Amino acid sequence: MSEYKIRPHHALCINFFIGKGYSNDFTENMNHVIENLHNNPLTEITIGKDMICSKCPCTDCQEKAVSYDRKVIDFCGISGNMSWNDLKKVVHEKIISTGKLHEICGDCQWFYICGKKET
Repeated sequence: MSEYKIRPHHALCINFFIGKGYSNDFTENMNHVIENLHNNPLTEITIGKDMICSKCPCTDCQEKAVSYDRKVIDFCGISGNMSWNDLKKVVHEKIISTGKLHEICGDCQWFYICGKKET
């Protein structure tokens, strides 16, 4: 099993991703990461730059991203690395299906997309 470094809040972003992003490089990278996650790699949970951040041109959002990460960890009880499928499942069960997405990242510039699709 290969290993992917993933920020906890990116499990939410990936769930709602519809092919829009900060730039073409970002969108291509996001598509590539999502494609590779279908193989259910071990995810190294990180509060810091991950494989998605590597192509993000947004350099002034680190504080907000860390806040999202900590909230996901708290809401989901994440305490270590896990498979992608397990991370995706716990995020869906504890945040998305309970209608708590807005409590995590309601102030995100992309929330208008996620908020419409949240169910």
